[in-house]
Amino acid sequence: MPNSPPEVRSIDCTETAGNLTQTVVIRLQLSVSGISDEYRRLCAEDDPMESSSADSSTILDRILDAAADNLRIAKILVQMGLDPNNITYDALFNRLLEIVLANITLANMFALVGAIFLVATLLMHTMVPLRVANIAGCTFFVAFGALSGNVGTFILYLLLLPINAIRLRQMLNLIKRARIATEGDTSLEWLKPFMTERKYRSGDKLFKKDDAATEMFLTVTGKFLVTEISVEIPPGRLMGELGFLTPNKRRTATVECIEEDKS
Repeated sequence: MPNSPPEVRSIDCTETAGNLTQTVVIRLQLSVSGISDEYRRLCAEDDPMESSSADSSTILDRILDAAADNLRIAKILVQMGLDPNNITYDALFNRLLEIVLANITLANMFALVGAIFLVATLLMHTMVPLRVANIAGCTFFVAFGALSGNVGTFILYLLLLPINAIRLRQMLNLIKRARIATEGDTSLEWLKPFMTERKYRSGDKLFKKDDAATEMFLTVTGKFLVTEISVEIPPGRLMGELGFLTPNKRRTATVECIEEDKS
């Protein structure tokens, strides 16, 4: 009887490797799951209280967050071309210096100067220097946007330039008018043609506290007393104006004539 040829069986290496990988993954998942279950079981045996389990979960979350932070720092160091396992201050400084020198361009210099001016606006105590510094910063950022091709930055700061310029002009005009007003005649005599003359006798009350404030008074002659604070008002003084500044437009004190004459 002739010998039968030997039977040859082919083995699909790809399928076997895939099954092996799947088995390893399944076993690894089961191992991690088992460790997690064991950790929960041990925590439950140590302290069955629910609050302790919450504390343990919080601690674990903090540990994972710290590990994630470390991984992010290491990733940044790798992106900078540094070895996270062999980092020194000199290597870090030299690398940062190389990055800075490599990025020194005319556009970036304009951006740096503009940023300095914009930060300076936060330190200003008055509006005029603030507007001037803001205009200078916007000008440098407009130049940065034009040189770097950043259309968004260019349009944004180009629109801010006229706004700051208009506000600066308004502020300068207001200061100019205030100076003219303070340097002019501060006498209230010019109000007399627009006022009505009244006469009061000693003991008459011009108005009482909490009355409705509907008019002001300019004393011409005689004397008047603010009864609540015992302050005399000589001739040539304006009184009753505070009532217009109160929220309910009411008199804040009582004024009485103490020396008979006209006012």
